[in-house]
Order: sequence, then structure tokens, then C-alpha cells
Amino acid sequence: MKKPFVSNSTESSRMFKSDFLERFSVVHYSVPLIVFIPVILYFIYSALFVWHNSILTFVACGLGGLLFWTLTEYVMHRFIFHFVPKSKWGQRLHFIFHGVHHDYPNDALRLVLPPSVSIPLATGFYFVFRAVLPPDWVSASFALFIAGYLFYDISHYALHHATFKSPFWKKLKHHHMQHHYSDATKGYGVSSALWDKIFRSDFEK
Repeated sequence: MKKPFVSNSTESSRMFKSDFLERFSVVHYSVPLIVFIPVILYFIYSALFVWHNSILTFVACGLGGLLFWTLTEYVMHRFIFHFVPKSKWGQRLHFIFHGVHHDYPNDALRLVLPPSVSIPLATGFYFVFRAVLPPDWVSASFALFIAGYLFYDISHYALHHATFKSPFWKKLKHHHMQHHYSDATKGYGVSSALWDKIFRSDFEK
């Protein structure tokens, strides 16, 4: 049976001939923390002290933003990252965005999104929130949406490189490892298996 990966090494395999492009394809797992923790704190401050959200409003909007992140994560992973075009350039693009992660699943520098991708995506989603929500709900919802993304990014790194004793983390790691090493057409949720259960893409027990 063919292995579902090329190498399990933690070292990075070169993707581009250009040193400039190669530099932007790798990122240390701490970078999302440095970039997005200040963003989360700013929007929490904005929700509580600029828009004066009540605790109930903040919690409700925050939970909504967090739930929306889990759905976003699932949809992007299943329908965008795992969409493989037929054209050669499309397949190359797929490999750059996600195929490389399945070929080299433990590459330590390609387990979190580089800022060149995450910042434009976050900015786009911020304007979506502004377009569809009342102004005083945006900050709390977006803060927890980004917190959900940050949890996804850091937990994704940990699932590949950490050993857990907690039943929660062990279950989450088992779910994601099945996606990599058993069946890549199932188990699209990384930080949560919720939508896999709802959309019947979960693994059978």
C-alpha cells in the first residue's frame, strides 16, 4: 500500500527555486501569536470599552464568532484546501497551499499559516463581519473568531509535534492523524470535530 506521505521528517523540503519566495513559505509557530494576540486584545477592548458591550452581549457575540470560526475552518479545509484542479498550474497551486502539508506532514515550518496568507484573510473576514452584523457586535464577534483561528493554528502545530496525556487532546490528535495517515477524505476539522459529525465526514468508531 502506498504511503499517504513523502516524508515524516520535521525538516523543511524546499518548494521554490527563488530564495525570496522560499522565505515566505516557511514560518515559525510563534509568529501567529505575535501577530494576532494584539489584534484579539484590541477588539476585546473595543467591545467592552468603546462599544460598551454588556457581559451577556460580549459572551453571546464571542461564542457566535467562535462557532463561525469552526465552520470556516471546516469549509476551507474541505472545499478549498482539498480541492485539486485538473490543470498543471492549479495542481501546483494546490500543492503550495495544502498538498505540501500532506506530503510532509511534520514539516515544523509549514504547520501554521504564514502572515502573507493569514493577514489578508483576517482582513477580509473583518469586513464580512462589518457588513452583516450590527456595529456594536462586530468587535466581540471578530475577537473570538480570530481567537478561534489562533487556537486552530497553534493546536495544529501541537497535534503534529506534542505528546498528550489529556483525553481531550489525545482524541483531537487521533482525529487529525487519521486524516493524514488513514483517510484524507474525512476528518476535516482540526480544532474541533463538530462539523465532521454534522456533515458526516467523521471517522467510524
